Amino acid sequence: MNDVADHSVQSAPAPQQGRWKLFFGLSRTPHGVLDMATPAMAALLMLGHFPPLSVIIVGLVTAFAGYTAVYALNDLVDYRIDRERLALRGDTNQLFHVDAILARHPLAQSMLPLWSGVLWFLFWAAVAVIGAWWLNPFCVVIFCVSALMEAIYCKLLRITHLKIIPSVVVKASGGLAGIYAVQPDPSLSFAVLIFLWLSAWEIGGQNVANDIVDRDDDIRVSARTTATVKGLREAVFVLVSAVSIASFAGVVIYWFAGAGVGLIYPIGAVVLGWKLLLEPAREVYRDPGAHRAASLFNKASYMPLAFLILTAISILMPD
Repeated sequence: MNDVADHSVQSAPAPQQGRWKLFFGLSRTPHGVLDMATPAMAALLMLGHFPPLSVIIVGLVTAFAGYTAVYALNDLVDYRIDRERLALRGDTNQLFHVDAILARHPLAQSMLPLWSGVLWFLFWAAVAVIGAWWLNPFCVVIFCVSALMEAIYCKLLRITHLKIIPSVVVKASGGLAGIYAVQPDPSLSFAVLIFLWLSAWEIGGQNVANDIVDRDDDIRVSARTTATVKGLREAVFVLVSAVSIASFAGVVIYWFAGAGVGLIYPIGAVVLGWKLLLEPAREVYRDPGAHRAASLFNKASYMPLAFLILTAISILMPD
């Protein structure tokens, strides 16, 4: 979904021993592993304590499968536009990006055949559905809606910059799935706040930040993003506003969380919100270029994992 490629479309097929890396590159597994912390974080905040071991194990497998499938779906739907993007790129983008730790767009680069990508997606989607059904059948609905929104997001690339809306639903659905996996009838206010928190994080720390990084490439392929349609100045305004809301929501949710979440949480949330969101966003405001935006994207990508660790510590070390 968030897209900074850094390889040439003429890449040759990889040797057999490297094929697994290509499949995990297709699913952007390093980023997916970070995103796996989102449902776990939401579940812990909801309960205020750790769920049973069986729920933890099935939840982790399901989350891995779900993110692996949805990220692969992105590359499957965007297969042709990714080939065009790579072919039109002049100089290779050398910015470090958490999505680029493994091979980027292996299907578009002809490193993997299209049929293998389809089978990879179907396998992990099946695992995700089975695990989600075991946790709570409603989680299956959340997964299917998320996959549909991911496909719509990709198809809207050249139609409207409002594709950011289905993108928000995809990222926020991870938190909702985590809540419903451990609590069939959660507090509506808590669920809404989680959704708003993750939505603001996705808009400012992920989507728009990535739009700024990819702005030149997006212009070449006539992609409609916040940065290409509204301009850099307004994109930065949206980015700063969204990360400010996300930082605030990450603290406020303490007062809606389970009773077992200790006072260390809001203190740590202020620090994490500053270091991972507000401080790098301030740098983008001062210097709205690709390097600063990529730095924000990378740091913001660690927000779910950092808040998961913070929540776990606050539960293990209550007031």
